[in-house]
Amino acid sequence: MSVRSLSGALRVLPALFALSAPGTPAQVAPPPDLDRYVTQVMERFQVPGLSLAIVKDGQIVAARGYGIRKLGAAPRVDARTLFGIGSNTKVFTATALGILVDEGKLAWDAPVVRYLPWFQMYDAWVTRELTVRDLLVHRSGLGLGAGDLMFWPPTTFTRRELSERLRFIAPATSFRSAYAYDNVLYAVAGEVVAAVSGVSWEEFVATRILTPVGMTGSDIRLHHPDSVPNAAMTHALVEGTLAPVTPYLGDVVNPAGGIFSSAEDMARWMIVQLDSGRVAGGGRAFSAATTRQLWAPVTPVPFGDPPQELAPLRRSFNFYALGLGVQDYRGRRILTHTGGLPGYLSRVTMVPDLKLGVAVLTNMESGEAFNAVVQRILDHYMGFEPFDWLGAYTAVKARGDAQLAAFEAGQKAERNATSRPSLPLERYVGTYQDAWYGDVVLEREGDRLVVRFSRTPTLVGDLEHWQYDTFLVRWRLRELRADAFITFWLNPDGSIERVLMIPASPAVDFSYDFQDLRLRPVR
Repeated sequence: MSVRSLSGALRVLPALFALSAPGTPAQVAPPPDLDRYVTQVMERFQVPGLSLAIVKDGQIVAARGYGIRKLGAAPRVDARTLFGIGSNTKVFTATALGILVDEGKLAWDAPVVRYLPWFQMYDAWVTRELTVRDLLVHRSGLGLGAGDLMFWPPTTFTRRELSERLRFIAPATSFRSAYAYDNVLYAVAGEVVAAVSGVSWEEFVATRILTPVGMTGSDIRLHHPDSVPNAAMTHALVEGTLAPVTPYLGDVVNPAGGIFSSAEDMARWMIVQLDSGRVAGGGRAFSAATTRQLWAPVTPVPFGDPPQELAPLRRSFNFYALGLGVQDYRGRRILTHTGGLPGYLSRVTMVPDLKLGVAVLTNMESGEAFNAVVQRILDHYMGFEPFDWLGAYTAVKARGDAQLAAFEAGQKAERNATSRPSLPLERYVGTYQDAWYGDVVLEREGDRLVVRFSRTPTLVGDLEHWQYDTFLVRWRLRELRADAFITFWLNPDGSIERVLMIPASPAVDFSYDFQDLRLRPVR
């Protein structure tokens, strides 16, 4: 979408935001059956622990924990149990920039190179034109998750290194023409905060946001749950079995997804957001002008009709603002975002005209779980009759699982299992280099090839021949759930010209952006 048509889209929003909801909201107390319902959701989607916060009219209505912090252990989740909130961190980074704008040290629409003279994108014109606002709204031209392999799984890159290597990532679309979610530009935003404020992103967010908001139990970096007195362990389905998985640890991700928080503290955060930056005691963490910027729609996000089971989710608009999504639900504007890390999923949703906020933090990777809980609570406060969200998400998940199984079965059926590699295995051995990631090494161990990513200690995988000159990479750490195909392209003389990788399944998380690698042999 062009800048001209984007402006036109924004002009229609006041009318959309004025849509009236047919419900008659009057409730302050949460749904009377909430505890039973949450327990049912957790049982259905195998969620060990969940923490929930509801705020209404500037007050904490509920801050509760459900279930256990770790499979096989007794300690239970409570309102102060810490979870990684993943990308719900992004609005904190946007708010940090807003505070610097409030102080006159930064301008939303100033070019990034004014503050980071060393910063470069792939295209020189985009480098000159990319603004601070552009860092936050997923319209830079980068593809979905491009560059995420520089911090996911944990790597040895620093934020400065990651930011400097963006100049090697080719765009997927033209600048500001399309929405594509990214994380790497939030790392750059963290570098802007540090450069302008003179302190690290971590120190700035801790002292200028967490402390004044009253988020005294939260941290600006992730910790291993075993090292914290009251933290939820990470879990996921690994090859069909629910199990603890290794938590993400590493500061490089912090501006995009590194905050460690609880239901109680997220309740305080939502109250401050909904009250345009005012904090307890009458002061402000940020200005009302910053609130308006954070909530203002910028980038149109494509959307279609939901599955028939989820008909109430049908939208009229969908935009990305500054670290928040702006959508409509049952005729009302909502501000919402989800967050994901290995073994943690969360969702935060606010309804400004009801002064309502809901946060759900979980220690298992089930989007169906947090959505079923959030939607039930929203309906209650909007005055609608209870909808069977649990049954709807169960049906949608079952169909999705069946479609994935059918895809993978078809993939295997179409494979030419009788084909053979063009070269002896030792001819594939060597170091391959990508401009933005660095070195990927292939070695021979016995009768098979092994791949090792030089900057990512856990990305070590065994190659199984798939067909022709394509191999399936099975990562030795199975909890990654990110197997990939690797294909060797040959020159006429039989030497290897380049190597491409793609995820082996649609179920692989988009942050494993193997498809963005352009590996060439180091001669």
